[in-house]
Amino acid sequence: MTSITLRTALAVFAVGCLALPAHDAQAGTKQAKKSAQKQTTKDVRKVKPASRTPRKAVRVVKIEAAKPTFGQLYGLHAAVDPLDLKSSVALVMDQDTNEVLFAKNSQAVLPIASITKLMTALVVVEGGQSLDEKLSISEADIDTEKGTRSRLMVGTTLTRGEMMHLALMSSENRAANALGRHYPGGLEVFVAAMNQKAQALGMRDTHYVEPTGLSSRNQSSANDLAALVKVAHEVPLLRELSTSREHQVALGRRQVQFHSTNGLLASKSWDIGLQKTGFINEAGRCLVMQARMAGRKVIMVLLDSTGKYSRIGDAERVRKWVLSNPAALNQPLKATL
Repeated sequence: MTSITLRTALAVFAVGCLALPAHDAQAGTKQAKKSAQKQTTKDVRKVKPASRTPRKAVRVVKIEAAKPTFGQLYGLHAAVDPLDLKSSVALVMDQDTNEVLFAKNSQAVLPIASITKLMTALVVVEGGQSLDEKLSISEADIDTEKGTRSRLMVGTTLTRGEMMHLALMSSENRAANALGRHYPGGLEVFVAAMNQKAQALGMRDTHYVEPTGLSSRNQSSANDLAALVKVAHEVPLLRELSTSREHQVALGRRQVQFHSTNGLLASKSWDIGLQKTGFINEAGRCLVMQARMAGRKVIMVLLDSTGKYSRIGDAERVRKWVLSNPAALNQPLKATL
């Protein structure tokens, strides 16, 4: 019994000894894992985060649909004409005979934008006020209709002649408004004089509410504007100022150069005697001119052209047609719907 018990005890002790390494291995494995985790944590802490590539600022541009012109709203662009003009309204007339050479929606009444300034200048000239009198730009001349900017700051002082020059050549809105505001009786009387002159010229489709053309309520027809161009061309000063390509004025201590809004004046292909451009969203791009073509003095009116350069392209189409078909001028072209 004693020997058996002793042997059993020894066997149990041996088994226990064999089991101990397995237990220690498991404990060691856990310890190793903890040590590894600690080391990994240390390593992670030591590693600096990768530098991020800065993202470029993305400018979000809000694109708004272009507002239709009055001509588009009226469906005038549906008219088809032989010259394929982009202007929805056009009129080409012989200045001497009043013969209509080309017509497209010429009786339509539309906003005329800065073509208004041609009447503004005509009323100023006929008012007989001194062109050398100094006029000042005030806050009343700031555009609150369309929010357009100007290099003529409040307080700028120029002569009436210089104001008229900038209004006709560079389509300066503040200059035009200042001309009306300094008229005897003020702006209201001046606008009334503009409408009276229009009636005297037989411009029955024409109405003005202010002297710049920024308001879409300044409206007329191609037929009426042709009559205005004819009369304005008779005034040497208006011919000179409207066809001037550039003019320099003193604005404080600076000499500032202003330029014409009509690029055709720089072309040797054109002989322009009087011109005026215009643009507001409601009117589209507009242009009136008197020019010599094929030995004739021609008056041209282009209204509601929707492309930035399309009124210039239309004027070129008309000129080429006149020059290449002088005999065809006896048979006026008309647009059809």
